[in-house]
Amino acid sequence: MVRKAIPIGIEFYKEMIDKDYYYVDKTWMIKDILDNKGKVNLFTRPRRFGKTLTQTMLKAFFEQEIDTEGNVVDNRRYFEGKRIMEAGEEYLSHMGQYPVIFLTLKSAKQPNYKLAYEVLLWDIRREFTRHRYVLQDDILTDEQRRQFERILADDVAEADCAVAFKILSECLYAYHKKNVIILLDEYDVPLENAYFSGFYDDMVGFIRSFFESSLKTNDYLEFAVITGCLRISKESIFTGLNNLNVVSIISNNYAEYFGFVQQEVEEMLSYYGMSDRIAEAKQWYDGYLFGETEVYNPWSIINYVNGITDGGIPYPRPFWANTSSNSIVRELIAKADVTVKKEIESLMDFGTIEKPIHEDITYGEIDKTQDNLWNFLFFTGYLKAVSVRFEGINVYLTLAIPNMEILYIYENSIKDWFRELVKVTDFSKMYEAVLSGDARTFQENIVAQLRRSISYYDTVEQFYHGFMLGILSPLKDYRVLSNREGGNGRTDITLTPVDLKMPAVILEFKCAKKLTELEAGCDEALKQIDDRNYMDEPVEEGCTHIIKYGICFYKKICKVKCKEETVEFLY
Repeated sequence: MVRKAIPIGIEFYKEMIDKDYYYVDKTWMIKDILDNKGKVNLFTRPRRFGKTLTQTMLKAFFEQEIDTEGNVVDNRRYFEGKRIMEAGEEYLSHMGQYPVIFLTLKSAKQPNYKLAYEVLLWDIRREFTRHRYVLQDDILTDEQRRQFERILADDVAEADCAVAFKILSECLYAYHKKNVIILLDEYDVPLENAYFSGFYDDMVGFIRSFFESSLKTNDYLEFAVITGCLRISKESIFTGLNNLNVVSIISNNYAEYFGFVQQEVEEMLSYYGMSDRIAEAKQWYDGYLFGETEVYNPWSIINYVNGITDGGIPYPRPFWANTSSNSIVRELIAKADVTVKKEIESLMDFGTIEKPIHEDITYGEIDKTQDNLWNFLFFTGYLKAVSVRFEGINVYLTLAIPNMEILYIYENSIKDWFRELVKVTDFSKMYEAVLSGDARTFQENIVAQLRRSISYYDTVEQFYHGFMLGILSPLKDYRVLSNREGGNGRTDITLTPVDLKMPAVILEFKCAKKLTELEAGCDEALKQIDDRNYMDEPVEEGCTHIIKYGICFYKKICKVKCKEETVEFLY
């Protein structure tokens, strides 16, 4: 059986159909948009949830496309066999009837305002060039023609650029005698990038003017569809738009059109011979709740299927983790106080937290309060809603980590943060204690660092192993060996000196289930070092002074016990 190609990174609907990729049919959304009759519709969804593909699908359906010779292009074939064709003539009569302006703002992710603006201008000009057919046949007035051509001039002013789509709308109406549909994709990418890059106010000013002229004072607008991650309102991006219809991830309507629902995932996995992996896919990529509809991350599912069928990789991987900088997770972790650390630890232990939610968070206010950070994480897909509670006019959501893929992002963000913390922390007293057999001082220093850290799975030895490895790795004049073969097993950490006059150190870790088990855990660790002959390797390398540590952890507490041995060589 020859199966359809898997659409890795395919964002344009026509390409999806032309090249016969596997397509999860979302065309019924067209009917809902026409039924709801929203003038300006803002859909907020996390990154990589199919927003661009949806926008280009709407463009293909509604646009009266004109080719280079001035002929109308028939796009009906792109929808043959799709769900929308079952909606009836009332809806199909809108196919190919409107001039469409399409702009994605994702390319404005640039290091400074000048470059970001220039890229936006280039994309705006490209849309003008696509509609240059309006200059034919003297349909435009002289003033309309001058305004149109001014946008394409090398010295176009920023003020002209800010009203560009209003100008284009008027010119398209003059040609088609129909109001325009405006599709703006990833509208908040320039704002997020500007916030993290330090030119937020400049970008807000331009986007505000651009949106006001395109969506508020535009007499030729039929309707608009805007997609992004957040609803930005306090900066007045949508100034005076009383007809703005916001569809966020807490809305019930349109919930199934971004992301894959359970049936769609089961059908896709079955098509590619992966029905036995439904439970695995659910654990890794499901868990997002849009309104009351549970959805999978479509980007991750597509890459998961591709990795197993074409790449021959028989296990799930964190695909979504590589699609954005995850800066906000690291910011939350870096600024976490004791309370937030406990909340992060609870989430990573598959627990929940409750937070007040407000939809109009702004990038400029992200780090003003911890609640704003939690809101941002929720609306951008790093947390999911488990339940909702109302208290007066306030809305509270119980939040959890959606799936294993997002858990991976938190774990790695914590590891990155801890590595940076280690770089700027003075561990000289701890190192001195380790190399002198001072178990008490060593223990005190470990506990102090545990209390600074954010732990995950703090009942699992692997966490403490990574924690101690991170602390001891910068130790000078020593090779720090982890899980090294030694004697009859693997030592947790061995510190082997470059100068054999210095002591070698062997560390073995245990986890206690109760505080009262710490002492016994240390004894068990020290016994393991002896029983499995972990001393053999450093002795064979010529080390004569061996310090052995048995360390037992219980949450953010530990007990350290030490034994020292001296080996005499007979030459």
